[in-house]
Amino acid sequence: MTRLILALIATLPLICSAEIYKWTDENGRVHFGDKPKDKEKAELLSIKVNSYESVSYEAITPVQGAESKRVVMYSAVWCGYCRQARQYFQQNGISFVEYDIEKDQRARKAYDSIGGNGVPVILVGDKRMNGFSIAGFQGIYQ
Repeated sequence: MTRLILALIATLPLICSAEIYKWTDENGRVHFGDKPKDKEKAELLSIKVNSYESVSYEAITPVQGAESKRVVMYSAVWCGYCRQARQYFQQNGISFVEYDIEKDQRARKAYDSIGGNGVPVILVGDKRMNGFSIAGFQGIYQ
């Protein structure tokens, strides 16, 4: 039974993978979906989700005058890990400043200047967390 479950878990990524196509209809309208009318006339797109899949930590040089417990999060509205972090902060009374890198050009420039390569990026004093986990955040927030 255990082997069967492990085999199912191993094949799950293959089952869940999806292809996204782009095509133009007879009226000149562009469509996106997983089932084009004619695969020969559709373009298979390569989609990159720019979200951290694992958590990593770095020491940073804090902004002059920054408080040691000040929490700053660079995020995007579509990011599930950002949503988890936001909920955790709110539920635990942790004051934080959030910058949406897709809606705010100044936030995007600041994010680029610290070498952001995915969301969320969470800064606490001189510590940086790429991605989010509760245990990881508690480790840098102490």
